[in-house]
Amino acid sequence: MHSLASIFEIPATSLERAVKFYSSIFSAPTETMNIPGIKMGLFPHEGQSTIGVIIEGEGYLPSNPGITLYLNAGEDLQVVLSKIEENGGEVLVPKTPHADESGFFALFLDTEGNRLGLHSPR
Repeated sequence: MHSLASIFEIPATSLERAVKFYSSIFSAPTETMNIPGIKMGLFPHEGQSTIGVIIEGEGYLPSNPGITLYLNAGEDLQVVLSKIEENGGEVLVPKTPHADESGFFALFLDTEGNRLGLHSPR
C-alpha cells in the first residue's frame, strides 16, 4: 500500500521568512514559485511520493493547535532540532523516544507559528 499522504502544505504569512527557516534547518534548498495570488516554496522531492509545499496566500493561515505534521529529520533528528531556535523557531518538546520504540520525535513552532514535529529512527 502506498502512503496515504501525497501533498502537504505548510501555511506562511511570509514565504521569504519561512523558506529561509526550512532551508536552514534542513540544509536543503527550497524552490520558490508564484502563481496568481499564491506564493509557494517546494521542498526537494525528487524520487519521493510525497510533495511538501510552504504556501502564502489568502486563506492559508498558520496554526497551533491543529493537525501535527511530522517531517522526516533523517537518521537523527537532533541535527535538525539543534538549528530550530537559532533560525527563529521554538522547540516545544525535545527529542523524545516513541513509546513503541519505533524511533524518536520532537515538536517545534516554525517562524510562522505552525506547530510541527520531527521524526527519526535514532
